[in-house]
Amino acid sequence: MDSNTNSDMGTTGLIYDPRYLEHDMGAGHPESPNRLRAIMQRLEQSGLVASLTRIEPRQAEDEWVTLVHRPEYVAQLNQHAPTHGRVSLDPDTSMSPGSLGAAYLAAGGALAGVDAIMAGQVRHAFCAVRPPGHHAEADRAMGFCLFNNVAIAARYAQKRYGLQRVLIVDWDVHHGNGTQHSFESDPSVLFMSTHQYPHYPGTGRATERGTGPGENLTINVPMEAGEGDDEYRAVFQKVLVPAADAFKPEFVVISAGFDAHRDDPLASMGLTENGYADLTAIVAGIAERHCQGRLLSSLEGGYNLKALAASVERHIQALVAA
Repeated sequence: MDSNTNSDMGTTGLIYDPRYLEHDMGAGHPESPNRLRAIMQRLEQSGLVASLTRIEPRQAEDEWVTLVHRPEYVAQLNQHAPTHGRVSLDPDTSMSPGSLGAAYLAAGGALAGVDAIMAGQVRHAFCAVRPPGHHAEADRAMGFCLFNNVAIAARYAQKRYGLQRVLIVDWDVHHGNGTQHSFESDPSVLFMSTHQYPHYPGTGRATERGTGPGENLTINVPMEAGEGDDEYRAVFQKVLVPAADAFKPEFVVISAGFDAHRDDPLASMGLTENGYADLTAIVAGIAERHCQGRLLSSLEGGYNLKALAASVERHIQALVAA
């Protein structure tokens, strides 16, 4: 399917559903429903939302979820999902009665985004979803994440549409351990992560470069506390662009965490919302050169509500302009 033939080219999609707010890990938890409320309020107040194509998410089917997660892990989540109260999955992560439905809808939002892009309905799409996903391992929840939304989307693009090569760029301030582990021995996925180091979850050393057939297709760039727009731009231009141009992706996915912002309470990096716009433009440029602009972005972290909303706005503006 060549999206160049569609007359609506240049449009950017937005995936959102109020059911994402039903995942609630308790008062004071940084990964709160207010994150999406802040984002949607900002997009509506700025008028940006009117220029976006709304894409309805669906519940991800287990056949796609289990391309990344072990069936017994998925069954365990379904078995332990509470009807009231909360169930703890790890020290940072719990399920409320609305959590599992939101997790299936978050993964399914990414799938719906892939479908819309591959059908040529939109060139790019931003998934305003929660829970986030990049820490979720094949067999365990961790770091606020239940299902690995971007990993599931990447596998879906390959299996459903026969794509050979997918690029995943993770600029969340925390290393995308779950995504790395999903693809580290797989030559069909190029994974690059920038992250504050050392920082949760403690993985993502520069020496972690993939294994076996996937060797050198995992690129970790540990960043030092305080580094900001200039340092990130340099990494993306000098490290990501040459690697991506050699790889020639047929689809691009962003794990879009906005917690490397200088105002974020969970980290110590120096990115600004304008920096995120620059990074977006670089990644969108890769998608333009290699895959007709096909780019799916899915929300990960970002815990200062004002900085998060402003950063998402600039991110989407840069997608629209790409």
